[in-house]
Amino acid sequence: MDPDWNTIGHVISSNHRTKVLGRLADSPATPTQIAADVDLASTHVSRALNSLREHGLVELLVPEDRRKGRVYGITSEGAETWELIQSKGLTK
Repeated sequence: MDPDWNTIGHVISSNHRTKVLGRLADSPATPTQIAADVDLASTHVSRALNSLREHGLVELLVPEDRRKGRVYGITSEGAETWELIQSKGLTK
């Protein structure tokens, strides 16, 4: 796969998006778990998740209408993007 530098640039231009994607690369999690694990406010995590979802890097693993206990996971594209970001040393 050729790297999508537009997507990579989108992720690494935000410390919040980088932290959230990196956290989800380890395992699926709820926004509350992510916030605690990467030491970010829930609002920042929610914004980062929405943005990463729009780019097809993360996905909601439970039904869309569920409000509590929403679990997010990384997509295969997200995993490939994260591997590239790490291999090129693009994390802050």
